[in-house]
Amino acid sequence: MASPEQPPLPLLFLIGDTGGGHRSAAAAVQQALDSVLPGQFLPVICDPLRGPDVPRLLRWFAGLYGPCIRLTPWLWWLFWRSSQSPLVLGMVRRTLMSPIYGSVARAAQASRPAMIVAFHPMTADPAVRARNLGDVFAPVITVITDLVTAHLSWRDAAVDRVVVPSAAVADTFAKDGVSPERYVPLGLPVSGEFCRPPLSEAEREDLKRELGVRGKFLVVLTGGAEGSGGLRRRAAAILRQVDDVDVAVICGRNRSLRRRLGKVAKRTGDGRLTAHGFVANMADWLRCADVVVGKAGPGTIAEATCCGAPLVLTSYVPGQEKGNAEFVTEAGAGVYAPRPRQLAAEIGRLRGDPDALEAMRGASVRAGRPGAATDIARFIAELVDPAGGKARPAAPDERADWPTESALLPTLIADAPSRRDLLTFFLTDAADS
Repeated sequence: MASPEQPPLPLLFLIGDTGGGHRSAAAAVQQALDSVLPGQFLPVICDPLRGPDVPRLLRWFAGLYGPCIRLTPWLWWLFWRSSQSPLVLGMVRRTLMSPIYGSVARAAQASRPAMIVAFHPMTADPAVRARNLGDVFAPVITVITDLVTAHLSWRDAAVDRVVVPSAAVADTFAKDGVSPERYVPLGLPVSGEFCRPPLSEAEREDLKRELGVRGKFLVVLTGGAEGSGGLRRRAAAILRQVDDVDVAVICGRNRSLRRRLGKVAKRTGDGRLTAHGFVANMADWLRCADVVVGKAGPGTIAEATCCGAPLVLTSYVPGQEKGNAEFVTEAGAGVYAPRPRQLAAEIGRLRGDPDALEAMRGASVRAGRPGAATDIARFIAELVDPAGGKARPAAPDERADWPTESALLPTLIADAPSRRDLLTFFLTDAADS
């Protein structure tokens, strides 16, 4: 760890701007390092999937993620599911994803980091390769940013440690036969503004007024960075079936959705619907919301539970978000309502049952991990500290306790969604995105 006389130690944070969760998690850990260990580390965030030195073909392929999960989620699931095979994943890495290895190696050589942290699954193996084949002697860790279901690419790289977000993912590692010393359950990191204590009812009302909300009951709809999840039809259903609620839709970078919602707002003419793009104060919207509606994205769930917001989940991306809805409903922090009419009925029920709403809010607080980013920052500092004896990188062939294909096969089969799950997602989400 750097002393006051030493310059800050560089860290290389590897992300991929496919969705917004990877960058948000890296930024949260960066923020926590600056807060708890000011001036000791200098994280550099690098995107080897869509950065400026990445070949155009790879940038184009990575950019398909957003449109794919909105318009053809079944196609995304086919890719996700097939790449759960070690053979197919290896082929993908050697072909489409091969430029990532060079980008990571160049970034490591340029920054000379004291540690490499992979926040995207396709960057972990390139990080290990860059460390093993280059002259950058640094530990490599992975911070998993999916909540319940971890793809093979999160789990098969011979990194030194893996930060897992939940007990479910820890159980997957245990079933894979990974040594317990290799992974640590610290949670999914979110930025500090989401981690302040929950607001009282009076404080929520004051914050609503500051945000320009006129009514007393606020429903916030969010579809992550891509604005996915059929938000237009769902917002229209709530406005049509539930009186006396305000609906704020956070569209992310989905400009088409924002334009269409603007037309809906003009037609209704009562000011109850507002549409927003990327907002700098997302924590304020979640902290004052009476209900947060959205797909079962890990970032949305982590941020909402840290804010103590009740959740109504409407869909999930097949593959990596399988199990997220069950995580929320089993915790009592929300309900699952995939159809627009069902969603509107749930909003109406909660609008008229403040006791049920308050119980969900309390369960949401208990499900949150507001200290995750700080815990991960301290964990990084311990691994980097030479005096701690924990910074030895794994040797290139040190893979004895990492899973084999035969060991992974039962888990891969269990992760497959049903045909009904895929059909429901396609009919209720893709058709409206």
